[in-house]
Amino acid sequence: MAEHQPRPDWAAMTDEAVGLLADYLRLDTINPPGNEYLACEWLARILDTEGIPYQTYARDPARPSLVATLRGDGSAGRALVLLNHTDVVPAEADHWSRPPLSGVVEDDYVWGRGAMDMKGMGILELMVLIAHRRLGLPLRRDLTFMAVADEEAGGAYGIDFLDREHPEVIDCDFVLNEGGTGAAEVFGVRRPVFHVCVAEKGPLWLRLVTKGTPGHGSVPHDDNALERLVRAIIRIKGWDRPPMPSPEVFAYFEALHAAGILPGPPSAQTMRTMGRDHPRVQSMLTNSIAVTTINAGVRPNVIPAQAEATLDVRLVAGYDPERFLAELRGVIDDPRVEVQTIFSSSTPASSTNTELYRAIERAVAATCKGAVIAPSISTGFTDSRVFRRRGIPTYGFIPILLEPDDSGRTHGNDERISIENVNLGLQLLFQTVREVCG
Repeated sequence: MAEHQPRPDWAAMTDEAVGLLADYLRLDTINPPGNEYLACEWLARILDTEGIPYQTYARDPARPSLVATLRGDGSAGRALVLLNHTDVVPAEADHWSRPPLSGVVEDDYVWGRGAMDMKGMGILELMVLIAHRRLGLPLRRDLTFMAVADEEAGGAYGIDFLDREHPEVIDCDFVLNEGGTGAAEVFGVRRPVFHVCVAEKGPLWLRLVTKGTPGHGSVPHDDNALERLVRAIIRIKGWDRPPMPSPEVFAYFEALHAAGILPGPPSAQTMRTMGRDHPRVQSMLTNSIAVTTINAGVRPNVIPAQAEATLDVRLVAGYDPERFLAELRGVIDDPRVEVQTIFSSSTPASSTNTELYRAIERAVAATCKGAVIAPSISTGFTDSRVFRRRGIPTYGFIPILLEPDDSGRTHGNDERISIENVNLGLQLLFQTVREVCG
């Protein structure tokens, strides 16, 4: 970055970001039902004050997405998109120490559902956009802030709607989104590691349906729909699926080994061994299956006519969903168990050999001495999948460092982000954006 260009006042910028985030967390955009219009109206008022143009796009008026752009001269190419979503998952308030929608600032943290996933990152992106506007910083490409609806439920009202009905909005060169965060400790070793998500496991949500002969529970028979479903689930849970480490998984563990975090170089055997102790590693290596719901029966003394279960399957990056379905049916080995697809998405990985990835590396090196950059795989999925399908380099990079005590709060209880991380995130994201756009 040129020395003569103005720089933000990080302390003042952090204070402003904390105040905005607290207000943002108080907006009830729990999905379902979403009501993301509350977020878009709130963001629109801020953008109007700053003089930043924006548009909204909606399949449902109550569930719009907002896109704001600062225009560049185009000399570096197409836009860099700062992507975030405005909906959040439900919270079990009885298990929180503070109300989930309170947005309270206490003990050097901002507390509330969405602080991490992902209103916190949304505010970091918004503040970086605003800083460019206020400081009048030159842009060699467009800088776009994109706040979309419905990510937590699959994106039908958000990114998938934009992809289908407004593809020009998502036409860009690079995307920064959620999916990877920094960690102050990895596998028990104290060293800052910033995970940059380059790939995601492919969601394949399935429904198993069985039908049988209903009757009185006092007269058991062999055509019980629920018993057939249970047999199918037992076979699925006993299915020994071999580890399939992708090149991206190997690259992640190689980066940790090079940093001295792992004692030995990665191999299929060492990763299999790690998977036994670390469920997330096991999920990275295999096509994972979780039984998530079962629905059958009306009374204890009635044999049901139908039984259903849902499976949350996550395929390793690039695995063919149709191949998996054929394998699953073979394991169930019962033609009377119907396998229905609820949702499916599979996308390729993003290369690390890009201008944006190198910009992330330089920003981290300049701001956090001794930190490690590790290309990572997300076991979940995000809106990044739509951009990766189009061949657009897309990285999950929330530029903060979590302590072990905070890493499990996303989608859990007492979600929060530290003020120190807000400050760090603003600096890292700003530096990254300037590298690519300035």
